[in-house]
Order: sequence, then C-alpha cells, then structure tokens
Amino acid sequence: MTRARALVGWILAAMVTALPARALDLDLDLPGDGTLTRQIKRSSDSYEVPIGPWSGGFAPGVTVKGDITFQAWRLDTQGQSTLSILSDLANQLSAAGYETLLRCAGRECGGFDFRFSTEVLSAPDMFVDLFDYRFLSARLNENGAAGYVTILVSRSERAGYVQIVLADPRRGSNLSVSAGKTPSGQPSPTTEDIGDTSPPRQETPLDADALQDALVTRGHVILDDLEFATGDSALGNGPFSSLEALAAFLGVDPERRVALVGHTDATGGLDVNIALSRDRARAVLERLVAAYDIPRNQLEAQGMGYLSPVAPNLTQAGREANRRVEAVLLNTE
Repeated sequence: MTRARALVGWILAAMVTALPARALDLDLDLPGDGTLTRQIKRSSDSYEVPIGPWSGGFAPGVTVKGDITFQAWRLDTQGQSTLSILSDLANQLSAAGYETLLRCAGRECGGFDFRFSTEVLSAPDMFVDLFDYRFLSARLNENGAAGYVTILVSRSERAGYVQIVLADPRRGSNLSVSAGKTPSGQPSPTTEDIGDTSPPRQETPLDADALQDALVTRGHVILDDLEFATGDSALGNGPFSSLEALAAFLGVDPERRVALVGHTDATGGLDVNIALSRDRARAVLERLVAAYDIPRNQLEAQGMGYLSPVAPNLTQAGREANRRVEAVLLNTE
C-alpha cells in the first residue's frame, strides 16, 4: 500500500511538472479618463526590455521572445504630472507581485539616446516629450518563467500619454487596461477619431513670470511667438514678447544660462533640418545679444531637426507647431 501511494504521488508530481506554464494576464487601471489610441499584439516575436539607463553608448536590456503586446493611451490628465501617473501604475504592478528593474525620468534614463534606443509607437498614437518622460520596467517570475512589463509616460500641453508593453515567453498572454472613457477591449480608434494633437499656440503674451515658472518647473519653454517660414532660418522682425521675457529672466542674474534649441517640421532630410534648426537657434541668440545686450556666455545654440516633434507632421497646423525654438535652462546658480 505504501509503495502504491508513493507511486501515485510520483505520477501526480510528474503531471504537475509537465503542465505548461500558465499564460500571463495583467490588469491595469489608468488614472483619469483615457482613450486607447493603438494596440498591437505580436506572437512569437521579440522585445528588448531596458533594465538600465543609457550609458557608454547603449542601454542594458533583456531580450524576451514570445507574445509581445503594445498599448498606447491618451489621458485627460488635468493637474496630473508624469510622476503621479507612473507612480499609480507602479503601485499596481507592485501589488501584482512585479519586481521593478528600472525606474527613471528623462535625463536620468539617458534623455534623447534612451528614448530612441527603445521601441515606441509612433505619433500621434504615442507622444514623448524628451524633457518630460518617465520609464519603468518590471519582471514577474511565475511557474518557472519570467514575464516583463515596461511603461513609458509623457505628456503634451493638453494630454498625458502612456505606452504599456507586456512581453511574455508564454503564448496567450493578455494585457487588459481600462480607463474612465475607454473600457478594456474596445477597438482602437483611427487617427481621425483622435483629433488634432497639436499643442495650443500661446494665446496670451509670455511674460517674465510665466517664462520663469516654466523654466524652473519644467526646465524648458517654447518661445511660441517667434516667426519662421518653412526652410528659412531668418527670424521675423518682431518684437517678440517671449524674447523680452527671456531677456528679463537672464538679466536678473548673470550666472543664469540657457540653451536655445531649434526644431523643424519633417520637410526634407535630417542633415538639412539639423542645420536649419541650429541656424534658427543662432538667429534667436544673435537677436538676444544685439537687441537686449545679453552676454554670449549666457547663451548657446543647438539644433534637433525634426527629431523631437510636439505634433504630427501630417497637417499644416502640426508642421507649424514643430517649427519652433525652445529655451532650456542649464543652471540657476
């Protein structure tokens, strides 16, 4: 009898061991009202999960082969920062048993290099502000296999954006995300359903207080009233209230420094647009020096071309929004 029981126990244990690992299901609730802008599920594919910030020319990662699910969401996030959005989702992952591998923000992650080294759904489905994004990767070990999740959070002037990726070596994994306005499982809307994602133009003149607040709290500000035509680096005659405000900000403390960063629309090649955007930034620099007596050692000029859009280049309004110069605060000491 004892031997028979032992045999039955061995058979049952072998059956349990032989059972395939259960597919990973993940349920998340987004904070606030939201709209699912895109969903992609790739079976028997691979995804590189970043597990460290960009350093030495690369971001360390883990390659996961299996079911890869992408979802992008646009959120109505009045009063919510990227930090609060990511913290809410991170708490849900922790409660579900996930171990955080990497959590970083913007420059901590590696800024531009990190953003373009990881896979991100394209605009207008997902928007990433290089100065205001947060990233998290996490792992769940279950039934002898590890599933991974990454979350990328950013925002525009009017909305928050969240990309969630579920990467699992098992087949049949399910990512279920819900938000106030779009129940989980609703079909992805088309681009026409999303509407215009261009940031609003400055409706009132940018005064010194508003400019300082933007530089101190966000680290950068769009000089929104500057005028550039397509393919032209010449700055309009003005006067421009944004330059008056920036000059006032710099004039208070000679130790304050800003980088003027030019941006273009996507008309033409990258090299041409990098040069054009740099020339636009230099034109602004020269105007600040000549018209407002700002010392050159408080300024520098750089160009990003079309690599950091604030709106889709599919419409005239979007292209106009992307032709811009931003001031980036370098120090306040």
